Formats: sequence, C-alpha cells, structure tokens
Amino acid sequence: MPIKLGEIVKHLDGQLKNGDPEMIIQGIAPFDHAQPGWITFAIDKKILPRMNETRADVIICGKQFQDRPDIEKALILLDNPYAGFAKTAQLFFSPAPSPIGVHKNATIGESVSLGKNISIHPGVVIGNHTTIGDHVIIHANSVIGDHVSIGNNTLIYPNVTILDHCQIGSRVIIHSGTVIGCDGFGFAPDGEIYEKVPQSGIVRIDDDVELGANNTIDRATFGQTWIKKGVKTDNQVHVAHNVVVGENTVLVAQVGIAGSTKLGKHCVIAGQTGISGHLTLGDHVTIGPKAGVAHSVKDHQVMSGNIAVPHKVWLKVQNIIPKLPELKKQVARLEKKIAEWGKNKSSET
Repeated sequence: MPIKLGEIVKHLDGQLKNGDPEMIIQGIAPFDHAQPGWITFAIDKKILPRMNETRADVIICGKQFQDRPDIEKALILLDNPYAGFAKTAQLFFSPAPSPIGVHKNATIGESVSLGKNISIHPGVVIGNHTTIGDHVIIHANSVIGDHVSIGNNTLIYPNVTILDHCQIGSRVIIHSGTVIGCDGFGFAPDGEIYEKVPQSGIVRIDDDVELGANNTIDRATFGQTWIKKGVKTDNQVHVAHNVVVGENTVLVAQVGIAGSTKLGKHCVIAGQTGISGHLTLGDHVTIGPKAGVAHSVKDHQVMSGNIAVPHKVWLKVQNIIPKLPELKKQVARLEKKIAEWGKNKSSET
C-alpha cells in the first residue's frame, strides 16, 4: 500500500531533509532500480557519489549527508541506514494473510490447545497434548509432535518437522525443510559396533528466532539444545545435541556445530564453518568462512582460516604463501653454501 513519507520517517525515528511529509511513497527498491515516487537507500561507497542519479524521490542514508546542499533528493537521515531500509521494506512487503482456522485435511491429535486466529493448512499433523499460541500460521505438510509448545505469532513454512517435547517461542520463523528435535549423534563404541545413546532431551527455541531452510537442530542427550533469543540462521545449518547458541548470533549457510559447544551472544559464524564439540566461543566472536574451529575462543576475537587462528596471524600467513617458491629457492641456496662452508672447514682442519 502507498504510505506517506512522514509516516515512514516517524516509523524509523529518523530526520527528514528536503522532503514533504505528505508525499505519497508507492514502493521501495535498490538504488538503480527504484522508480519516481519510490524510496531507496544508499550505503555502498560506490553509490554515495551518485546520490542525485537515482530515479527515486527519497533516499534513506546516513547522517553524514546532513550538510550536503548538492543533494537534490529528499533524505531520511539515520544512524543505521541499512537497518532503516529493512524496516521500511517490511512496511511494503507484508505477507499475504492466511485463512483463519484449521483446514479439513489437517490432522489434530488429542488434548491439543489451539490459540486464537490460527491458520492450519492442508496436510498439517499435530500430535497429542501440544499447545499452539495465538496468531500462529502452520503451512502445508508440516508435522508437530506430541507435547510440543509453540508461542504466539510464530510462522512455520511447509514441510517443517518439530518433534516431541520441543519448545518454540513467540515470533519465531521456521523455513521449509527444517527439522527440530531429531536425535543427537550419540553412539558408544563397543568393540566393532556402536551402541546408540538414547537422546532424551529437548530443543528449546526462544523468541524472535529465524531458522533458514533445511536446518537440523538435534535434541539434547539430556537437558536441552538451546537457541537463544534473536538468533538468525541461514539455510543448511546443523546444530548438534546440547549446543547453546547465544542471543542475536548469526549462523551463515552450511555452518556445523558439534555437540555441547556454547556460543556467546552477537557472534557471526560465516559460511561452511565447522566448530568442534565441547568448546566455548565468547561474546561478539567472528569466524571467517570455511574455518575449522578446534579450540575455545575468547570474547571479541576475529578468527579465520581452515584451521582457525587469530585473524592477524592468518593475514600474515596468506602474505607468505605466494612467496614460498622463492623462499624455497633461497633455502636451497643457503643449504648449499652451508654444506660448502662445512667442507672448507673440514679441509682446513
């Protein structure tokens, strides 16, 4: 729906420059694709010198443009323009409403508590003694086990599986193909065979978590695997049994975390990173892509490399690698000179 510019500024708690609060904004798009009457954003350094080139009438940008008289466009000045763009986009791209009620082709178990204004789509299966909160949407063919609890305003996309006794908070989004509460990988070696260790714990997902497609979150051996408030995961992430992921941590695609490891809050774990079991990563830790983390990491560390080391050490290593062929030649020459020097010393004696 079209929105008045003044309403957007108020929603963002921003500062308007050059613009008319009564202007009607029809849509939102990236800098080079926006149309007249639309709003865009500028954070990329390559875009900043081109602020007057966009066809959009309004630009969300940083407060450093407050004193730029050369910019003709209306500006919404913010401390965090990228976050402002995300909040504005949410106004224009609200999901289509789902039909209220339980579809006739859904299967509901015994002693299930269903909240107000829920939407249960075809093929959904809900087990016994499960509690579903208010305004929950469960899309087609998802399976919810026995004794599961799901909080208010949670959105579950098609083909999600939430197994017995797991706990899902409010305002959680779970994308297609994700499995929550599958058995942890617990096997005790007994000679040439492995005895399965029963996985009797649960998975707990706190409020405001978003899980990407095809995640697997294993239930705990005992106790709980815990995804704390505000965590965001990309697609194909694996979290093993008894892992704790701290508040507002981000796990990018194909991250794998082994059992009983604890991640602090506000961590960023880049794509295809593997983290060994029984480790502790502190708060505000950043791990680069394809890293292998084999030891605990303290707060505020940035780690990189296939075997993760402090980032500054990794940068030095990368600088040395292209020089290795020449260094090898130098070492060979030095070895030859040392050998000749040794022969000369022997002949003198």
